[in-house]
Amino acid sequence: MFKAQMSSGSFQLLGMAELSLLPAVFARRTSYTGTPWVAIAASTVVMIAVSFLGFDHVANFLYSLGTLLEFASFWLRAKHLMLKRPYRVPLSLHALVAMCAVPSGFLAYVCVVARWRVSGVAAGLSALGVGWHGVMRVCRARKLLKFNMRVCRARKLLKFNNAVVAV
Repeated sequence: MFKAQMSSGSFQLLGMAELSLLPAVFARRTSYTGTPWVAIAASTVVMIAVSFLGFDHVANFLYSLGTLLEFASFWLRAKHLMLKRPYRVPLSLHALVAMCAVPSGFLAYVCVVARWRVSGVAAGLSALGVGWHGVMRVCRARKLLKFNMRVCRARKLLKFNNAVVAV
């Protein structure tokens, strides 16, 4: 499970770099295998830092929050019905709610019974993530770091339900 998490996390960092959400250095790959070596190194550093927190409650709590966030993303499907998506779940919104209701109940239970220390660590890590996003936006705007600007220039704005949506 650890190797699978490291691999998926590293490729998520690679994808974020390709979408210019992270500096372009995270998109560097080895010439021999094509693996994102900078992203793997960064994931390793984060995993080592998080390993000191103790995985008994913190890992379950953070996993539960992440999964609830993924389930909540289905509401975007209801809000933006005609938005073009690369992948679609072939179920109605009612079926998706029914499918996510039971696991969401268990995940919410894990979040409710978490200790205050676990909740504090999760809140701190969430705030760190939001702050990091803001730092990356400033770095991109002021050109403090090199980003994949091909993607930034390729984004087009569409009018959708009187709102502007970036594609």
